[in-house]
Amino acid sequence: MANNYTDLSESELASMIEKAQKALKEKREGKRKEVLAKIKELATSIGVTAEISEPTKPIGRKGTKVPIKYQNPHNLSQKWTGRGVKPKWLQTLLDQGHDIKEFELNG
Repeated sequence: MANNYTDLSESELASMIEKAQKALKEKREGKRKEVLAKIKELATSIGVTAEISEPTKPIGRKGTKVPIKYQNPHNLSQKWTGRGVKPKWLQTLLDQGHDIKEFELNG
């Protein structure tokens, strides 16, 4: 199946890619079903029941916003969540004898 892809238009290439991705997905799903059936068949052959559960999406903290805990009263655009390395503005103020609690946001 020789094709000269450079002779195809963008829409023809996009269509071909879309069809190929769909075919690949269908083949993988078919193979997956075959493997699952074989596993169950092998388990049954030795008197064992196999229950295969579908994977769930991982529960994570991806995209979770961390609230701001500290803010520079002299420059309100300078904020810090309290995680990671202290920002320079905060470290400078602490070095000058200020207490970190002075910069905590209430609420």
